[in-house]
Amino acid sequence: MSNPRHLSSVEQPVGDRFAIPREEPFDVPSDSLERILARVRLRARLRVEWLRTLWQRESDLGARRVVTHAEVDASLAGWDRVDEETEFRRHSPETRALAESLARVEASMAADRTSRIAALANVFELVPAEVDLLQACLAMTLDPTLGRVFAYLQDAASRTYPTEELVARLFGHGFRRVLDSESALRRWELVVEESVGPGEPRALSCDPLVRSWLLGERRLDEALASAARPVPRLAPLPRWPTEAIASRIERVLAARGRLRVRISGTPGSGRRTLAAAIAGRLGLPVLAVESGAVDDDGWPRLFLRAQRQAYLDRCAPAWVGDAALRRPWPQAMPHFPVQFVIAEPGQALPALAGCVDEVVEMPVQTLAEREALWHQLVPASAAWPPNDVEALATRHRVTVGEIADVGRRSLAGPDEAARLLRDSSRDRLGELARWVECPFVWDDLVLSKSLGDALLDFLYEAEQRTAFWEQPAPRRLFPQGQGLFALFAGPPGTGKTMAGQVIAARLGLDLFRIALSTVVSKYVGETSKNLYRIFARAEEMDAVLLFDEADALFGKRTEIKDAHDRFANTDTNYLLQAIEGYRGIALLATNKKPNIDPAFLRRIRYVLDFPKPDAGERRRLWGRLVSELAGAERERELARELDTVAASVEATGAQIKYAVLSALFLARREARPVEIGHLVRGLERELFKEGRALTERDRARLEGGGAP
Repeated sequence: MSNPRHLSSVEQPVGDRFAIPREEPFDVPSDSLERILARVRLRARLRVEWLRTLWQRESDLGARRVVTHAEVDASLAGWDRVDEETEFRRHSPETRALAESLARVEASMAADRTSRIAALANVFELVPAEVDLLQACLAMTLDPTLGRVFAYLQDAASRTYPTEELVARLFGHGFRRVLDSESALRRWELVVEESVGPGEPRALSCDPLVRSWLLGERRLDEALASAARPVPRLAPLPRWPTEAIASRIERVLAARGRLRVRISGTPGSGRRTLAAAIAGRLGLPVLAVESGAVDDDGWPRLFLRAQRQAYLDRCAPAWVGDAALRRPWPQAMPHFPVQFVIAEPGQALPALAGCVDEVVEMPVQTLAEREALWHQLVPASAAWPPNDVEALATRHRVTVGEIADVGRRSLAGPDEAARLLRDSSRDRLGELARWVECPFVWDDLVLSKSLGDALLDFLYEAEQRTAFWEQPAPRRLFPQGQGLFALFAGPPGTGKTMAGQVIAARLGLDLFRIALSTVVSKYVGETSKNLYRIFARAEEMDAVLLFDEADALFGKRTEIKDAHDRFANTDTNYLLQAIEGYRGIALLATNKKPNIDPAFLRRIRYVLDFPKPDAGERRRLWGRLVSELAGAERERELARELDTVAASVEATGAQIKYAVLSALFLARREARPVEIGHLVRGLERELFKEGRALTERDRARLEGGGAP
C-alpha cells in the first residue's frame, strides 16, 4: 500500500516540507453545517501538525523506503501518543492559533440548541463521542475533498473515508470503541459501516436519509419506499373520539411514556382517517406502514426504520396489516412518541414492557350519519330521489370508505350504487364463507300458510330493524341481542336454503354460506377466532349469513371428560356471546334440531320448521317445475298423472326438482316430449338415494295416471 507522505504532491525542500500555510484571523461560521466542516478541518489540521512533527523525526533518522527503519522504530517506541500530542498542541506556536479557533467553534456549537445536528443528538440520545463520529462522516459528505485528508491522516492512500480509529485520534477518544453493541449510531443505523477488505478497518459513512435530513431535505427512507405512505388528514366524523383520545395521549407523552393506540374496526371504517385526525390534534402527520411488506426476518429493520423516520420527520407511524399484531415488537427500543396500530375487532397487540396501550373502537355509524355521507361523498346522489338515498343508507350498513369508493365512480343511479357496494364486499370474508347466488323469488317457494307468514314477519323486521334500533329506548332495553337470527329446521330438501336465498334477494343483500370446514379447527382457540372474524367483518357488510348444518357449530355442550371437551365447550360459550353481540342478519339451517343447544334456541327469535310438503304442496311443485322446464302445454297434458304422483309418492321439494331435471334429459335423449314415464324414472332415481324404490305395480299405476 502506498504511503501518502512518500507520494505527497505538495512536498517542499526538506527544511520546510511539513509547514502549514499561515491562516488569516478565523471567523466562526454562522451556519451549523459550516461549523461542522470547520470543526473537522481544524481537528484534522491539528492532527496534521503533530504527524508532520513525527515524520520529521523519522526523516532525520534514515533514508526512505516503503517501510523505513525509522517508521518501525517510531511505532515500537510509541511516539504517536495522545498525551504527547496534547502537550505538543499546548506549546507549539503552529498549533496554538488552531486550538483557539477550534475552541471558539466548539463553544458556538455547544451553545446552539436549535441546529439539526443538536436535535438529532437529543432525539437519539447520542453521547458526545457518537456526535463526533457522526460529524466526521457528515463532513466527508459535505466536502468530498476531505477524503484525501483522511487518507493522509491514516498514512494510507486508499483510506479515503472516515474510520473509527481515525475519529478516535481526531477527537481524542483514546482506545474506547464508539460503535459497540450499545451504540445508538449502530442501533438506529445513523452511520453505515462497510467492510473494505481483510485487515482493513471498516469504512464509515453517514446514512443517506440522515444526511438528507441534516441537509434540510425531506425524503422517505428507501427501506420504507414500498411499505409506507403518508395518510391525508381529513375531517373526522362528529362522533369519533378524536379529542378524548388526543387528550389521553398528551398526558402519557407529558410523563415521557411510550404509547400504542390500537384503532379497531372493519376495513374501510375510517381507522386511518381517525389516526390522522388524532395525530393532527397533536401536531403530527401520520405515516402508514404496511407491516406485511417484509418477512419475519426483515421485520426488526422495518420497525426500526419506521421509528427513525418518525423521529426525523416528527410523524406518527400507523402500522397496517396482521403482521404487526402477530410479530414481537423490539423490547429494547428507546422512547418513541406514539404509534398507531390499525386492527380488526378482536385482534390484540403483542406485549411490550413499559408501554401504555390505548384501545379505540370505531363507532358504528348511525343511519343519519350514513345518509349524510351519501350526500357528502357521492356527488351523483344530488340528482337521485331522496327516498332512494334513504333506502341506500337504511339497507346497506357500509363503511365510510366504501361510500367514498362508490362516490369516485360514474354512476347511472342508486341501483348501480347498490350493486357496486355488494360487489366490493364479497371478498371480505375470504375463505371463511362462500357467496351464494340468489336467483329465486317469493313465488318459487311452496310453503304452508303458517310458514309463509312467519317468513314474511322475518322479512318485515329485517327491513325495518335499522331504523328501529336507532331509537334510544330499544337500545337501552336491549343492549344485547339486536341481531336478527332465524333457525330453519327440517329434513333435507325442504327449502331451507332456498328460503334464505329468497330472503337475501328480497332485502337486496348478499347471501354467504359459512364454510364449516374452514371455521372449525382442531387447534385450541382457532374456531373462536374464526367465528369472531366472521361476525366482526359481516357486521359492516351487506350480507345475510347462512350457517348450513348449524348443529355442527351450535350443538349441545357435553359433559367434560377431557381437555378436548373443555375446549369444545369454550367455543360453544364464545359462540353464545357472539350471537348476543352480533347486530347483523344470520340464518341457521339444520336437519337435526334436537341436537341444537337450548341456550342457542333461547337467543334465536325465529325458529321455523320446514316439514316435508303435503300432497297439495307436492302437486304445486310438480306442476310449477314441469311447466317451467317442459312448457305449460306439457304440464296441462300431464295434469292427471301429476295428480296421481303427487298424491301417491312422498317426496321433498329437492327430490321433485331433480326428478323433473332427470326426466327432461331422458326425454331429450329419446327425442320425445317429456312424458309421465320419464318423470317416474327420474323420481325413482331420487328415491333410490334414500333406499326407497317403486314396485312394478306402483310404477304401472303412476304411469297410468292411477288406473289399476
